[in-house]
Amino acid sequence: MPEPEQSRKLPPRQLSDAPVDPLPPAIRPAGTPLHGRYARLEPVDPRYHLSDLFRAGHQVDGFENVWTYLPYGPFSSEDAFAGWLRDCAASADPMFFAICHLETERFLGMASLMDIQPKVGGIEIGHIWLGPELQRSRAATEALYLMMTYSLDELKYRRLQWKCNALNQPSRNAALRLGFEFEGILYQHQIPKGQNRDTAYYSILDYEWPLIQENFRTWLDPGNFDEQGRQKSSLGALNRSLRE
Repeated sequence: MPEPEQSRKLPPRQLSDAPVDPLPPAIRPAGTPLHGRYARLEPVDPRYHLSDLFRAGHQVDGFENVWTYLPYGPFSSEDAFAGWLRDCAASADPMFFAICHLETERFLGMASLMDIQPKVGGIEIGHIWLGPELQRSRAATEALYLMMTYSLDELKYRRLQWKCNALNQPSRNAALRLGFEFEGILYQHQIPKGQNRDTAYYSILDYEWPLIQENFRTWLDPGNFDEQGRQKSSLGALNRSLRE
């Protein structure tokens, strides 16, 4: 008889006090580049990334929307942005990366690994901003995929987190598209730019990652796009099917 087809559904999450064995290896991320087919991430270095990043976030149409839900920006000048970027480069948590779109060889956005908790195996992708030229591109999706793979496959973290302003619907949609599970909202959580922020939390757990990663590989494959660059399979649909 043929072998039964492997389930393409993620198991429902259960409350647990089971022993954690083996324990997480407690490895901190290193500031090393991450390479893909469409994108490359480099630890932020103002000497090399300042000009591209300032242009991507301040000198193109629609740049104002990049900063709406971030606790900083837009910046009044390149000098002001350079000061902030210098602080980013000096930070170990968050650990900031510049995102290079390989088709243009320009740095068009940033993201970070943050809330890094090696002993309990928790880490977050955050401080994400994508310039208008990077948004809705294969490079943008792959950049986040590279960070997810690094965290869950290489560093062996057991929980990957995503959080955002609960009013930031594009970020909430992105979390679901990328395979994260909605966990809940912390109300009156922060006060960025003098305004209340309610924060929505999402996560991917280590045992959920293999099926989600398989969907990423399907979506990122060049064969998933026609001659006009249109996708054949939707990453969001692929990941939704795992939880429905």
